[in-house]
Amino acid sequence: MSADSARQPSETTGAATTAPETPFTSALARVAPGIFVLLWATGFLIAKLGVPYAQPMTILAMRFVLAAIMMASVAMLMRAPWPRSWKRISHIAVIGILLHAVYLGGCYLAIYGGMPAGMAALIVGFQPILTATLAGPVLGERTRSLQWIGIVVGFVGLMMVLWERMVIDLSHPAALLFAVLSLLGITSATIYQKRFCPSFDLRSGSAIQYIAASLVTVPVSLLFGIGDIDWAPTFIFALAWLVIVLSGVSIALLTWMISRGAASKVASLFYLTPPIAAIGSYFWFGETLSALALAGMAVIVFGLYLLNRTRPV
Repeated sequence: MSADSARQPSETTGAATTAPETPFTSALARVAPGIFVLLWATGFLIAKLGVPYAQPMTILAMRFVLAAIMMASVAMLMRAPWPRSWKRISHIAVIGILLHAVYLGGCYLAIYGGMPAGMAALIVGFQPILTATLAGPVLGERTRSLQWIGIVVGFVGLMMVLWERMVIDLSHPAALLFAVLSLLGITSATIYQKRFCPSFDLRSGSAIQYIAASLVTVPVSLLFGIGDIDWAPTFIFALAWLVIVLSGVSIALLTWMISRGAASKVASLFYLTPPIAAIGSYFWFGETLSALALAGMAVIVFGLYLLNRTRPV
C-alpha cells in the first residue's frame, strides 16, 4: 500500500489485506469469485442483446456516464468517504481508465473493426499469463511452478472452448491493435491497483473511476458517431443490466478481490467467463456447444484447481 493510502484509513473499504477478518468477509471471500464470474459472463450476452439497438461505443459511453451518476449518488446518499488528496484521486482515476475505457473500449473497437469475437476473447485471454509474469517483478508476488502449470493449462482450455470461433484475419490491423490494447488495459489495471491503490471506498472510488472512463469514451463515441438509438424495452433492459449489475456489483466484487488476493489468481478468473458465456448463449440464443468446447471447459476448471491448490507465499 502506498504511503498516501496508509495515511487515509477512513477511505478504505475495510477489505484491505491488513483488515481483521470477519465472518461476513470470510463468507464473501468464498462466494465472490463464483458470483463475479457468473455476472461478468452475462456482459457478453447482454452486449449481444443490446447491439442491434445502438452502436457498441455508444452503449459503452452511455453505460459509463450512467454508472458514474449512479455510483456518485450512492456515495453521497450513504455519505461515503471521498479521497482527500489529488494523488489518490488520480490513482483511482487511472485504474478506471485502464479497467473500463481501455479494456472494454478496446474489446468493443476490435470487434467493431472486424475482428471475430472469439479471436478477441483469445487475445484478452492472455491476461492471466501476462499478469502472472508481471506480478513477480512489479508486485513481488511469487508464482510457483504448480501455479504456472495451472495458468498454462487454463489457457489451453480457453483455446479449446474458442477454437471453432477463432478466425485468424490480419486484414484488420487496427482491430488487432485494439484487441492487444484491451489486453494491456485489463492487465495494467490489475497490477496498478495492487501496486498503487490496493483498497479504497468502493462507492466513491467507483464514481471516480466511471467519471474518468466517461471522459475518455464519450469523445471516442462522438468521434465514431453516436448513430441511431432504438429505445426498445429490450435495449432499456440491456442498458440497465450493464449499468447496475456489471458496472455496479461485478466491478465492486473485482475491485474487492484484487485488494485481498494475489493478482495472478484474480486474473485467472477471466478464463471462466468465455465458457460461462458459451453456456448462456446455448440456452439463450440457441448456439451450439461442441464436444471440444465442453472438454475445454473441463480443462479450464482443472487448470484453476492447480492454480489455487497452492497458497501464495
